[in-house]
Amino acid sequence: MLILKTIFFFGLFILFYSYFGYAILIWLIKKITPRRKKINDSDFEPEVTLVIAAYNEELFIRKKIENTLRIDYSPEKIKFVFITDGSTDNTEKIIKEYPAIKGMHENTRKGKVAAIERAMYEVKSPIVIFSDANTFINKDAVKNIVRHYIDPRVGGVAGEKKILIEMNEDIAGTGEGIYWKYESVLKKLDSNFYSVVGAAGELFSIRTALYEHPGDDILLDDFIISLKICMQGFRIVYEPDAYAIENPSGSIKEEKKRKIRISAGAFQSIVKLKGLLNIFKFKKLSFLFISHRVLRWTLCPLFIPLVLITNCWLFFSTDDPFYLYFLHLQLVFYSLALAGWIFSNNKIHFKPAYICFYFMFINIVLYIGFFRFLKKQQSVLWEKAERK
Repeated sequence: MLILKTIFFFGLFILFYSYFGYAILIWLIKKITPRRKKINDSDFEPEVTLVIAAYNEELFIRKKIENTLRIDYSPEKIKFVFITDGSTDNTEKIIKEYPAIKGMHENTRKGKVAAIERAMYEVKSPIVIFSDANTFINKDAVKNIVRHYIDPRVGGVAGEKKILIEMNEDIAGTGEGIYWKYESVLKKLDSNFYSVVGAAGELFSIRTALYEHPGDDILLDDFIISLKICMQGFRIVYEPDAYAIENPSGSIKEEKKRKIRISAGAFQSIVKLKGLLNIFKFKKLSFLFISHRVLRWTLCPLFIPLVLITNCWLFFSTDDPFYLYFLHLQLVFYSLALAGWIFSNNKIHFKPAYICFYFMFINIVLYIGFFRFLKKQQSVLWEKAERK
C-alpha cells in the first residue's frame, strides 16, 4: 500500500510541478529578488540578416516575401536570405522576382539544418534572425529584437509564436492555440528568471558569432541552436512584441504528424544536451531545462496513466474519501477528453472538451515519438504538416 501511495502522490507532484508548480516557484522568486536592470537604446540599429528556409512554398512564398519587405528597419542595415534547397515547385522562381532578396538553391534536399548551415556562410552581420516560410511577422519585430543585444549577456532573442484562431476553431486549432498561449506565459517567466529554454523556429535571433552547427541529424534545430548558446554562458531573452503569426494545422491528423516529429526531436535533444542535466554546472539553466522540458517529455506521460491506475487501486483498497473525490475528477477529465474527440468528429465546438483532448493527445504522441527516436525512424526530411 505504501508503494501505491508513493507512486500516486509522487506522480501528482511531478504533473503539477512540471505544468504549473515550477512556474509559480520562479514567479515567487522573482517577486522577492531585485529586478534585472533593463538596457535599452532606441538608436541601437545593428546590421541584421533575416534567414528563411523554404521548401515547396509556392502557394505562400509571395505573401511571405511581401510581409518580410514591409519590416520597419533601415534598408541598408538589413539583408534577406531565402534558401529553397530541394524545392521542386516554383518557390525558387518566385523569389528571383524580388531583387532585394538573396536566393540560395540546390537541387538536392538535405533538410532544414543543412540549408541553414549553408546560409550561415553568407551571413556577415553580427545578428541573424530566423523565421519560417509559412509565418507572418509584425513590422516592428526586428527593432524589438535587436534592442536586447545592447546587453552583452544576451546571446539570442526568442520571439512569440501566435496561432491564428477563428471563432469556432476545430480541435487541432483550438488545442494548438491555447497550448502556445500557455507556452508564451512560461517563456516570459523563464526569461525573467534567467533564460528562455529553447526558442521556436517561427521567429528567433542569435548573435552570429555564437552559432554552432547543431549536427546534420538534428530534428529540433531551433531548440538545439538556442540552448547551445545558453551553454556558452549567454541568455536567450523573450520578446513578446516580436511575433510570428501562423495558421493552425489543417486537421488533427496533420497536427499529429507535426507533433510526432517534435516528440522524437525532444528525446533526441535530451541526449544531445545531456550536459544540461548537470545542475551543479549550469544551475539556473539546468533547473529550467529539467523543470520545463525534461520532466514534461519523460515523467509526465509516464505518470498520467500510473496516477489513474493507483488512484483506482487505492479507492478500492482504502476508505479514504480523498481517493474517491480525486478519481471522480480524473473520470470527468477523461470523459471530457473523449467527448472532445467525439464532438470534433461531429463538428460540435466545446472548448473545455477540446482542451482536455489536446492535453491527452500531446502526451500520447510523446510515446509514439519516443519509439520513433529509439528506432531512428524520424528523418530530418520530414513531411511538413498542412496548414489552414
